[in-house]
Amino acid sequence: MKEELPDTIEIGLLHGQMKSAQKNDVMERFAANEIQVLVSTTVVEVGVNVPNATVMMIENAEHFGLAQLHQLRGRVGRGDAQSYCIMVNCSNSKESQKRLDILNQSNDGFKIASEDLKLRGPGDFFGIRQSGEMQFALADIYQDAYIMQRASEEVADILGKDPELSSEDHKNLKDYLELFLADQRNKLNL
Repeated sequence: MKEELPDTIEIGLLHGQMKSAQKNDVMERFAANEIQVLVSTTVVEVGVNVPNATVMMIENAEHFGLAQLHQLRGRVGRGDAQSYCIMVNCSNSKESQKRLDILNQSNDGFKIASEDLKLRGPGDFFGIRQSGEMQFALADIYQDAYIMQRASEEVADILGKDPELSSEDHKNLKDYLELFLADQRNKLNL
């Protein structure tokens, strides 16, 4: 890549296996415009404020979560100059393109996360998968938010009065909860 650029362009490298002092040195040189092109892993995702950074290209963008991509693109455009974030989709998957299109339609992090949740599902609350089908058999997390809020309040009320679910009234609830938690632990191989 270096041979494709003019000799006056300095290229820096930044990755997570570098020592903190090395990373700080590279970032300071980039902020001071001593480095004009920074090739980096996602270590630049947080805590980087370089107002003169105007172009970011993310290769294989389909491999990243939308929240992470939103965070990454927030690293450019912090100054007065026009900025661009180019996300290269190396997949032919329509689902990948649909996910990435969400970023073209919004800069609202909450909306992006909400749309990503709709597309990929929440994953395992007690497991390690980061996407998957929702386990709610009777409720839609979006349309039934009010009912789910009420159910949550009822749970808090029951647990406030009977935290161990030891009363006879809560025996079936406790049995079901124990079965559910055992199933979740089995999924984790615990």
